[in-house]
Amino acid sequence: MEEIQQTRPPDRYELLSTKLALPRPRPSLVLREPLLARLDEALEYKLTLLSAPAGFGKTTLVSEWIATRGERQDPLPVAWLALDAGDNDPARFWRYVIAACQAFQTGIGKSALVLLHTPRRPSLETVLTTFINELAQLAHKCVLVLEDYHVITSSQIHETMAYLVDHLPATVHLLILTRSDPPLPLARLRAHGDLYELHAADLRFSLAETEIFLRQALPFPLSAEAITRLEARTEGWVTGLRLLALALQGREDTWDLEHMLGTFTGSHRHILEYLVADVLSSQPERLQEFLLQTAFLNRLTGSLCDAVTGRNDGEHMLEQMERANLFLIPLDDMGQWYRYHALFAEAMQHEARRRLGEDYLRTLYDKA
Repeated sequence: MEEIQQTRPPDRYELLSTKLALPRPRPSLVLREPLLARLDEALEYKLTLLSAPAGFGKTTLVSEWIATRGERQDPLPVAWLALDAGDNDPARFWRYVIAACQAFQTGIGKSALVLLHTPRRPSLETVLTTFINELAQLAHKCVLVLEDYHVITSSQIHETMAYLVDHLPATVHLLILTRSDPPLPLARLRAHGDLYELHAADLRFSLAETEIFLRQALPFPLSAEAITRLEARTEGWVTGLRLLALALQGREDTWDLEHMLGTFTGSHRHILEYLVADVLSSQPERLQEFLLQTAFLNRLTGSLCDAVTGRNDGEHMLEQMERANLFLIPLDDMGQWYRYHALFAEAMQHEARRRLGEDYLRTLYDKA
């Protein structure tokens, strides 16, 4: 492994305590007991990967699991680290991870921290070996949660994370929350039975959960037909349902709902602001361009996307989007045909018209 980059790690007082704080569970309108039970089951594995697009309730689910664990089984010590882009410095990253693990036992990781502070720092492998040996002394099961791992782009951190997972003691369970699958040895972990996975398909609200949510979130009753239409409209996307409820706050009758059913599309202000600001804008420029150019396709495959964009990277871009959980829904088992989530497609279409213009879009699709 490479030597640690020569960036001085922050002193203890420089660590931001809010990054290490367990998120306060939101009042839940829908108790997702089957998913809570699956997280209990996942403790038998080394790593739980919770990988889904923005707004699918990853953090809410895990914080609820932690808060209610004592009602089902013995509570567990939990270390929580909310990652951000600044954590791509390896020394800072591991400083925060070790600090988070103080929740397991006071003083855990002290020897590893000494190595991080030495003037001539040893390799990360040496630091992690020391840290892992300290974790192995724990007498009880603990859980380390890394939130928003998708912000980590450092290959050195990914490499050392793989080393940690490979040598993780049985008393420590790692839970990663991310918008995209991380570049860790996931295939090997699956093959060895060390990986438990939850994805968007698992986190989507069912029709029954949608009914419970809407009946509690809205100030007036809904017909079964209206609930079915809204479930189909949002495709179980939790944030979509929350934004719908927000849009209906202060309304007093079902006429408003009928009007909303006709107007609640990806171009609705709440949906558009969320998907453009929080999802589209965080993507590389080339991927943003691809999304906007292909947003009007009802079905996507590499060659069809190439015909529209005039590029030859359609298949690669679709694979990249699938790994990044960018609201892309597979239509076959071969990984060839896809479609966009309906609200996402409509939001991208609205943004494409704004940025690219109708005339330009017309030439793209006439050419295809």
